[in-house]
Amino acid sequence: MNTIKIDTQGVRLVAHRGLSGIEPENTHAAFIAAANRSYHAIETDVHVTRDGHYICTHDDTTGRVAARNLTVENTDYEELRQILLHEFDGSTGRTDLRLPSLEEYARICQRYDKTSFLELKNRVAPVHIQKIITLLRRCHQLDHTVFISFDRGNLIDLRAMLPSQPMQYLCEKYSPEVLQFLKQYQLDLDISSRALTAQGIEDVHQIGQAVNVWTINDAKSANYWIAQGVDYITTNILEQEHI
Repeated sequence: MNTIKIDTQGVRLVAHRGLSGIEPENTHAAFIAAANRSYHAIETDVHVTRDGHYICTHDDTTGRVAARNLTVENTDYEELRQILLHEFDGSTGRTDLRLPSLEEYARICQRYDKTSFLELKNRVAPVHIQKIITLLRRCHQLDHTVFISFDRGNLIDLRAMLPSQPMQYLCEKYSPEVLQFLKQYQLDLDISSRALTAQGIEDVHQIGQAVNVWTINDAKSANYWIAQGVDYITTNILEQEHI
């Protein structure tokens, strides 16, 4: 299995949950697979565990990616770390497939000189946002991190703490009200391809912000959005043709 190579024409590719078309999503293996390729950035999702640690997984529960179904934010970190995650065929024979900590993810990005696209899942308390910032700074990755979130409160709190930090508002619908929010808080747009239009791209560029479209996994769609002028493409499997 390999990536699908495309000519990005300067558009930056973000590896969605790591290189999740090759390795199980949000695992060390997926992060390393992306880190060893031409991606501009590696995206992951972070939850706060019951005992106040930070762990990388997408869903609120673990049942889709593991045999045990635990609610992530109602479970202690060490218990979550003991879970073996599924391979693509549903097996759990690989002992390396476990939920990564935020620090492990950040250190992989730092070691391989990749930008972190860090999604804050659900509403994160300001005290934990500040601790995440401190962790990233300790890993020498904060200056190479783009924060993303569906939750506006997270982005508003982040902007107050980090006035010049790159951030993107995740959304599945575009509207003038969304554009106003981007303008007010100096946020890029991180949007589903189903909701993005050429006019939306133009609107966002006119206020000096960038557009990230997700999740694009075939060359035809990628070429379309490249021609429309997006700045980022988030993908599971596409890769830049020429490094």
